[in-house]
Amino acid sequence: MRPEDKLQLLPMSDGGDGFGELTGGLLRARPRDAKTVDAAHRPCKARWWYEPATKTAIVDSSHAIGLAMLPPGGFHPFKLDTLGLGLLLRSTAKRGAKKCLVGIGGSATNDGGFGMARALGWSFFDGKGKSIEQWTQLHSLKHLRSPAKNDLFKEVIVAVDVANRLLGPRGAARVYGPQKGLRPADFERAESCLHQLKQVVKRELGRDFSRTPGAGAAGGLGFGFLAFLGARLEPGFELFAKHAGVDAHLRSADVVITGEGALDKSTLMGKGVGKVARRCRQVDIPCIGMAGIVSREVASTKTFQGTYALVNFTTINEAKAKPAFWLERVAAVAAVELG
Repeated sequence: MRPEDKLQLLPMSDGGDGFGELTGGLLRARPRDAKTVDAAHRPCKARWWYEPATKTAIVDSSHAIGLAMLPPGGFHPFKLDTLGLGLLLRSTAKRGAKKCLVGIGGSATNDGGFGMARALGWSFFDGKGKSIEQWTQLHSLKHLRSPAKNDLFKEVIVAVDVANRLLGPRGAARVYGPQKGLRPADFERAESCLHQLKQVVKRELGRDFSRTPGAGAAGGLGFGFLAFLGARLEPGFELFAKHAGVDAHLRSADVVITGEGALDKSTLMGKGVGKVARRCRQVDIPCIGMAGIVSREVASTKTFQGTYALVNFTTINEAKAKPAFWLERVAAVAAVELG
């Protein structure tokens, strides 16, 4: 930076990790804690935020079922579900919340919201009337039973950071499953379970939620919110931008620097970093993308004026071990190249 330059920081969340803290701060909501379980059903405490004037709860799913809460490689997604998120939602309703804003990024799960639904009182049965208690048994699903009281909130708005549908080549399992630990050999089983869940929901609830943009977000959790909570899905970045006044910040900027762990195809599917870059292009402001890794797909597009990857300057292990150290050096190179 030059001595006369001014740096303005704007922490951002598009519905993933940090959504609760940032959105809670923007809405002047107060933090609260609730007992629940993580994606592996281990007891934990999850933070949420409450704004009493509007009786609004802000929930960050990653505080209950986040991938970062688990040891790397410690649990296969077939052993994980969203039960803990459902328990957390029940707690917020018991504390008086009538409206709920939920960010669903950063999850460890791929269960289509099955565990969450069970925590909220939904029951799932196979052809013999036997209760299904694991999402990997959903391929045998034949019947749903809704809870006696199915009005937890008056309004549920879900911030999603991608527009993927539930099933198919760009669906929950194939695109985001590998980030959670699914292997290519697991795709058929995962897809079969989610497909049968979609079929039974369509038959018994009268709507095919699987094709709604964002239904595939967070391992199909977007679908679960649509089907079992009557939620409305909104692009997480747009929700954040509205409350944070992003457009006003851009109007005062000469250059924008943004980034995430990996700039890849998912960046261009609705994530906040990609949205920022596109917004910058619309108003003719240079946008620089920095990340640990930058895919060829992103580097070859004109979404960013320039992209810089830490792994082009060091090894991936070093980049993960000392991200701040290498980011400083990469930024210095970018500053020289961009003038």
